[in-house]
Amino acid sequence: MSGVNKNIVILISGSGSNMAAIVETSLKRRWQARFGARVVAVISNKAGAQGLAWAQEHDIANAALDHGAYSSREAFDAALMAEIDRHEPTLVVLAGFMRILTPGFVQHYEGQLVNIHPSLLPAFTGLKTHQRAIEMGCRFAGATVHRVTSELDHGEILDQAVVPVLPDDTAETLSARVLTQEHVIYPRAIEQLLSA
Repeated sequence: MSGVNKNIVILISGSGSNMAAIVETSLKRRWQARFGARVVAVISNKAGAQGLAWAQEHDIANAALDHGAYSSREAFDAALMAEIDRHEPTLVVLAGFMRILTPGFVQHYEGQLVNIHPSLLPAFTGLKTHQRAIEMGCRFAGATVHRVTSELDHGEILDQAVVPVLPDDTAETLSARVLTQEHVIYPRAIEQLLSA
């Protein structure tokens, strides 16, 4: 990715812990000085998302677009694209953004769109990944950073972290351990993209 300014827009739906990890890593590792990159905006499909308050406290532009206020998935995605494009993004980072995106949205940001998924893809696409891993008797679980394609939870794998499944794990305890690794690999994968 060439160019002087590499704007990163992060999409969230909830607490934004991965967003915070990315922002904090970007500051600690001086992405702006090294790559001309910074997180310029955080956008949520939920007005009450905790991550929006975090972004505001850290002087990052933020906005909420309530997907329920739009007549269709396509109408919401069109409004979301307009909001994202105001920030001229180099990367659009899905960080707990709980919406299935339309093919038109994915095509609009082809090559710019990345996501993190709480499983070792290609295993356990979709929801309830930790419970499904436990029920299947998996000895390992983890998280995957991948490029987004129109097929849900597919696309080129950029980074992964492996976490053991312990005998007494619940979906909640496994999720918490995987999340700590998400906070490591997501900023690392983004930095690799910025340095390419």
